Amino acid sequence: MSTERNHSIDESDLIRGCIQGERRMQEELYRRFSPRMYAVCLRYAGNSEEAEDILQEGFIKIFKKLDTFRGDGSFEGWIRRIFVNTAIEHFRRKRYLQPVTEKEENTIEGKGISVLDELAEKDILDLVRQLSPGYRTVFNMYVVEGYTHKEIGDILGISEGTSKSQLSRAKVILQEMVRKFMQQNNDVRAKP
Repeated sequence: MSTERNHSIDESDLIRGCIQGERRMQEELYRRFSPRMYAVCLRYAGNSEEAEDILQEGFIKIFKKLDTFRGDGSFEGWIRRIFVNTAIEHFRRKRYLQPVTEKEENTIEGKGISVLDELAEKDILDLVRQLSPGYRTVFNMYVVEGYTHKEIGDILGISEGTSKSQLSRAKVILQEMVRKFMQQNNDVRAKP
């Protein structure tokens, strides 16, 4: 089977074929979008098995909702939104987020991650994946997806303050992880 086939099928024909239940078109849609959507899932998941579960759940939703795609905006953007929402729902069901007190929130507010500028994107993603699921979810939603704290609170069923504190804690933890990472790299480079 040739990889050229990925681009030989027009997107509208691909969508129409999937809606009509054509197995070949469904497989093609999966092949075309699964690598990029797996990367989205992996950002939210703690490990590859969890990312694969989210990926599978997302594609099930894609195939069920394909007839609702109106063509407003890109098809890939529509698919990506479904995967982000699927990942968020996955963590909402697990309830990883814990409410925090106002005192805790004020203690951690305002700390930054300026050292992240020095890391490669892959290193940053690896560090973000090491965060606890709650911190990772809020961090991804706010920093990567661009949700507001109010939107995050509404989507995850937490207060706006809890969202802010989860993000602040994630930043503090990431900052410490980055320092350790950079110290290890400096130690390795310093050895003869």
